[in-house]
Amino acid sequence: MEQTVFNKAQLELLNMMSFVNSPQALSELKHIMSQYFASRAQDLMNEMWESGEMNDEKFESFRNLHERTPYTRMNHAKHSS
Repeated sequence: MEQTVFNKAQLELLNMMSFVNSPQALSELKHIMSQYFASRAQDLMNEMWESGEMNDEKFESFRNLHERTPYTRMNHAKHSS
C-alpha cells in the first residue's frame, strides 16, 4: 500500500477541518475557498492581459474550443452490480 505524504498546506487544511462541525460550516468554508480561488484566477487573468499573453484574438479563439477527455462507453449492465 502506498503512503500518502501531505504537504504543509494540506496538513493545515486538515487541521482546520477539525473545527467544521456542521453542514452549514462546511458550506461556508467551501464558499470562502471558492471566492479565494476565483479571486486568484481573476488576478492571474489580469496579469496575462497586462503582459500581452492574453489578447482579444486569443480570448475569442476559446469561444469555439471544444476540448473533452475521450472516454470509452462502458456496458451499463456489466458495471451496475
